[in-house]
Amino acid sequence: MYDVYLNERNDLLVVPRGNSIPIDLNRNWRKKRVVRSVSEQIREDVRIYGYHRRKLPLGRSMKTLADKQA
Repeated sequence: MYDVYLNERNDLLVVPRGNSIPIDLNRNWRKKRVVRSVSEQIREDVRIYGYHRRKLPLGRSMKTLADKQA
C-alpha cells in the first residue's frame, strides 16, 4: 500500500505506507489518499529511490484548483 500526497503546486508524491516524506522533499505536502496498487513505473521508482514524484498534467491540476476555490 502507498500514501499519496499533493503539495501547493499540485506535485504528486507517492511513498510506501507508513514511511515519512524524504527530508529533501519536506515542504507543504498534504495527504490525499491511501492506494493499494500503483503503476509499474511508480512501483519501480519507489523500490529504487524510496519515493516517486511528478507534476500532475495541467488539466488535472486546474481541476484540483477549481475544487479548492469552490
